[in-house]
Amino acid sequence: MVSAPTPTTAADAPAGTAAGREPLRISAEDAPARLHLRAGGVSLLLDVADGRLPGVVHWGADLGDLSAEDAALLARGQLPNRTFNDQDMPQRLDMLGSQHEGYQGRPGLDGSRRDGSGWTPRFLLTGLEVRGAAGDAAGPDAAAAGSGGDAAAPDAAAEPGGLLAPGPAAVVFHAADEREGLRVSLAVELLESGLVRARATLTNAGPGEYEVRELGVVLPVPAQAGELFDLAGHWGKERVPQRRPFGVGTHLREGRKGRTGADAALLLTAGTPGFGFGEGEVWGLHTAFSGNHRTWAERLYSGHRVLGGSELLLPGEVVLGEGESYAGAWAYAAWGVGQDEQARRIHRWLRARPGHPRRERPVTLNVWEAVYFDHDLARLTDLADRAADLGIERYVLDDGWFGARRDDTAGLGDWVVSPDAWPDGLAPLVDHVSALGMEFGLWVEPEMVNPDSDVARAHPEWTMAPAGRLPNESRHQQVLNLGIPEAYAHVRDQLVAILEEHPGIAYLKWDHNRDLLEAGTAPTGRPGVHEQTLAAYRLMDELRERFPALEIESCSSGGARVDLEVLQRTDRVWTSDCIDPLERQQMHRWTQQILPAELMGAHVASGVSHTTGRIHTLHFRAATAVWGHLGVEWDLARATEAELAELGEWIALHRRHRELLHGGELVRMDAFDPTVSVHGVVAADRGEALFGVTSLGSSDVDPVGRFRLRGLDPERRYAVRDVTPGPVPDGYRPAPWWPADGPVEVPGRLLMDPGLHLPGQFPESSRLLHLTVLEG
Repeated sequence: MVSAPTPTTAADAPAGTAAGREPLRISAEDAPARLHLRAGGVSLLLDVADGRLPGVVHWGADLGDLSAEDAALLARGQLPNRTFNDQDMPQRLDMLGSQHEGYQGRPGLDGSRRDGSGWTPRFLLTGLEVRGAAGDAAGPDAAAAGSGGDAAAPDAAAEPGGLLAPGPAAVVFHAADEREGLRVSLAVELLESGLVRARATLTNAGPGEYEVRELGVVLPVPAQAGELFDLAGHWGKERVPQRRPFGVGTHLREGRKGRTGADAALLLTAGTPGFGFGEGEVWGLHTAFSGNHRTWAERLYSGHRVLGGSELLLPGEVVLGEGESYAGAWAYAAWGVGQDEQARRIHRWLRARPGHPRRERPVTLNVWEAVYFDHDLARLTDLADRAADLGIERYVLDDGWFGARRDDTAGLGDWVVSPDAWPDGLAPLVDHVSALGMEFGLWVEPEMVNPDSDVARAHPEWTMAPAGRLPNESRHQQVLNLGIPEAYAHVRDQLVAILEEHPGIAYLKWDHNRDLLEAGTAPTGRPGVHEQTLAAYRLMDELRERFPALEIESCSSGGARVDLEVLQRTDRVWTSDCIDPLERQQMHRWTQQILPAELMGAHVASGVSHTTGRIHTLHFRAATAVWGHLGVEWDLARATEAELAELGEWIALHRRHRELLHGGELVRMDAFDPTVSVHGVVAADRGEALFGVTSLGSSDVDPVGRFRLRGLDPERRYAVRDVTPGPVPDGYRPAPWWPADGPVEVPGRLLMDPGLHLPGQFPESSRLLHLTVLEG
C-alpha cells in the first residue's frame, strides 16, 4: 500500500519565485562543493563535496561575502578530531543523519524492504536544482547579498569544488543509491525572512516494496547551544513553557494524537543558556504536520548537537511500490538573537505568502458561550442586533444546528440543518446577519462522528477502529474515516450543499474534538492516521478552491491543531477553549512564537470564566483579547449598559489600531519581575508602536521599578499616550512621568534604556501606551 505524499500548497513554492520559471539544473559532476545561501541576516552554508548529501556547515548569523577557500575551511572546521577508540574517519552529519557517514544519532530515514535490505542506504548526489529569490535560476556569480536580487542566467555553471552563492534560494538535491534501488530528493530553502525550511522525498526505484517508517531531516546546532526550550500543556492550558539543560541523550517530543496536540512542542529551541526574548542566540525547529509527528533534540558524546523533525508513521502506513514516492513533513528552522527575532522570521514569511489574509480581520462574535445548544431564532437575532451595534463584523453560529444535535451525544456526521432546531432552515438567521452588514460563520466538525447518527448507523465501516472493535469514545464521538473515498465524498457533498444553499456563509469554524487513538481502517484495522490527515488537508483545499471567499478557522478542542501546515489552509486559529484572560496572557505570549497576532483568535468572554470559574473585570478581559484577532464570546443580553459601552470602546480601539496590531513586529520584554508583562508591536519603520503594561499579580516589591521597551528608534522622539479604554480601574496609580493627562514627549533611547517607572496597578489590570514619532 502506498499513500500519496504530503500535499503541496502555494507555500511549497519558494517565497518570491515566479511561476513557470525553470530552475538552474546542475549535474553531479558540475556541482559546486558548497552552497552559500543568504537572506534576512542569516547564512546557510551547505557542503556537498565528493557527491554527498548536503551537510550544514553553518546555520546562523550572516557570514558576509565568503570565498570558496574560506567556505572549504569552514567545512573542514566542522569535522571533529578523532578520539581514541573512534572510527578511522571523522563523523560527518548530513541532513538525513545517514549512518554510512559514521553518524550515530537518530537517522532521518528509517525504512527497509521485506527481506531487511535497504535499511542503511548510501546516497550519492546525482544533481541539483536551484531557484533564486526572484524566480530566476541562480548561478555561481549570483549576488550573495541578503536582499537577494536577481540571480544569474540559467546557463551559468559553477566550478566543481567551488562555491555557489545565490542569496535567498530554494535548492533541491537529488541523490540515489542504485544498488538499493532508492532515490531521495532533499529540498532546502532559505526564505527572504531568514527562515529555513527543508523536507525529503523518497522514491522506490527498485523492484519490490519498500516500507518507510520515518523520513525527516536533521540540522546541527553549535556547542554554545546549551539549553533547550519547548512547550507543553493540555486542554484549556495550551502552550506552557519549559526549559532544561541540553544534556547528552535525546529529548524526544512525539505527538501520537492524530493532531498537532495541545501539548505540542511547537518550536523546539536550543540556545545559549539564559536566552530570552531579546538576548541570546537561539536555533529552533518546528515540524509542520497536523497528524502524528516527532520533533527531537539530541546531543551525542561525539560532540554533535542536532534538532530534527518528521512525521510519525504507524506500521504499514507508507509502503512504496516500484516508482512510488513519499514526501516527508516540512521542517521549519528559525535562528535569531532572542526568541522575538526567531518568531518574527516566521511571521514575516507567513505574511509574505500569497494566501495570507490581506483584508482587515473582522471582529467576531461566536455565540457558543452565550447559548450553547439552545438555538432559538429570536434570541440569536437579538444577539446579532447587539453585536452589530458594537461594531462587530462577523457572527458565528456554533455547535447544535444540524442533525439530531441537541447535545454533544448525537448528530455528528449528519451535516444537514436540523428541522427540529431550525424549522425554517438557517436562512432567516443568515439573512438577518447579512442585512446587518456582518459576515456569517458556521461551526463544523467534518472529521468526527457520533455513534448516534444516521451516517454511523448506515456505514459503521466508516468509523476508524482496529479490527473487530471500537476505540474508547471521547466526548461521545469517534473519528469518521476520510481516507475512505465514499466517506470523504459524503462529508464534502453535505458541506458543499450547505455553502451553496447559503452564499452568506463566508467562514467555517472547523473543529476536531478528539484524538485519533486506535485509528484503523476497515476491514483489517490497518493504521490510517497518515491518510486521514492528508484527506483533511484535501477537503479544506477542495472547499476553498470551490468557494474562494471562504475562510476557515482551525479549532481542535481549542488550540490542539496549531502548526504551519494546517495554516496553509486556514485563516485563523482558536487559541484555546479557555478564555480566562489570566490563562490567555501566557497562551497568547507563546502561541505567537509561530503565529502573528492576526491569525490568533482572542475573545472577550463573560465575567465568570466558563473553564476556570474565575471572575475578571471587563477591563482585564478586553485588555488581553485586544492583542489578537479580536472576538466576543459572551451573552450580550446579560451585559449592562455600562459594560456594553466599555466593550464598544475596546472594539473601537482595536479597529482603530488594527493595521498596526496585525502588521507590526512583535516585541515581548523579558520579565524583570514575574508579576509584570510588557509586550507590544512596533511598525516596520519604527514610527509607531503600541505596548501593553500588565500587572499579573502582587509583586514582592512596591513600586515594582522601571520598565524598558525594545524595537524603537533611539535617535527619535516619541509622543507617548495612554489610550486604555473605559473607566479607570481600581488601584491605578500613575507614576509621575506617566501620560495620564495627555501625551508626553520621550526620546526613544530613554524608553529603551534606562527605562521609566511603571504605574501602580492592582493585579490583573493593564495600561495601553500608543507611541508616535514626532517629526522635526
